Amino acid sequence: MLIDGFNLNEKVFIIAELSANHANNLEVALKTIQAAKKAGADAIKIQTYTPDSLTLNCDKKDFIIEGGLWHGRKLYELYEEAKTPYEWHKKLFECAKNEGLICFSSPFSKKDLEFLKQFNPPAYKIASFEANDYDFVRFIAKENKPTLVSTGIAYEEELEMIVKIFKEENNPNLILLKCTSAYPSKISDLNLNVIKTLQSKFKTIIGLSDHSDGFLAPTLAVALGARVIEKHFILDKNLKSADAKFSLDFEEFKQMCFMVRQSEQALGSSEFVMDEKTLKNRHFARSLYASKDIKKGEIFTQENVKSIRPSLGLHPKFLPIILGKKASCDIEFGQALEKKHFLE
Repeated sequence: MLIDGFNLNEKVFIIAELSANHANNLEVALKTIQAAKKAGADAIKIQTYTPDSLTLNCDKKDFIIEGGLWHGRKLYELYEEAKTPYEWHKKLFECAKNEGLICFSSPFSKKDLEFLKQFNPPAYKIASFEANDYDFVRFIAKENKPTLVSTGIAYEEELEMIVKIFKEENNPNLILLKCTSAYPSKISDLNLNVIKTLQSKFKTIIGLSDHSDGFLAPTLAVALGARVIEKHFILDKNLKSADAKFSLDFEEFKQMCFMVRQSEQALGSSEFVMDEKTLKNRHFARSLYASKDIKKGEIFTQENVKSIRPSLGLHPKFLPIILGKKASCDIEFGQALEKKHFLE
């Protein structure tokens, strides 16, 4: 699958999630995009919404967060603080293009999606909290662009329905991101083996949207088959941002990118082949040698033939074949045995 020319089958796609880490400052947002490129990201993802895209401006208990990082906060006010203003988008997309970063977004309503179309983003992202809104999912699927969907709080049957919708809309470009919707997530709650389950069940590209500390999870995810890594990125953890607690700063993100690329190299090919260095070391494998002087006509025995290093003689598999046979010529101690040395 290609996203703006990036082939996910050839290389892991690393996304820096800006989210609320602009701290309500356009210059911070632009510097974050520039830093993401330097840290090794392939893409920057933003979020496109207004508070009205997500909730109601209501003071009732239903709209007040209980527990967790944002305990006691009103949903509308949190989203007002965390939003990326519509009027910033043009500069953010331009900055990303200038830096050579792929830029796309998570819309949260049809209005948001219609607004995004003017920037022709190469992909879209659907948050897991919107995954049960099938009309909205279908609206995005109709765009026929690569679409990333976080599994997060979505039920399995909701994921099944999303896959069905994309098939119905003839959009084969669906990517599921294993996600634990806790902020931050505990390592013990990640259940990364679900990556393999999702691959097996849905037969689509799978990635990881991670909210845990550090970069252990992304590194392990790549080993499990993830082709996309999404991680929140922040210039400075001292910035006042709703997402700072589960974001990586520049050095951490850079190290994560390094580890992901190292993991790719370590995984290598799935074919059982040996590289030149390994083949060269075959020199030190075992083979058959004369462990004593052997006269012509003498019987090969366990006393005058040994399987030893290096591998310049017959393969050890020939030992039971030549034992009991006669030597065709004189053979010196320490001479590598060849087929011509024994009589059939």
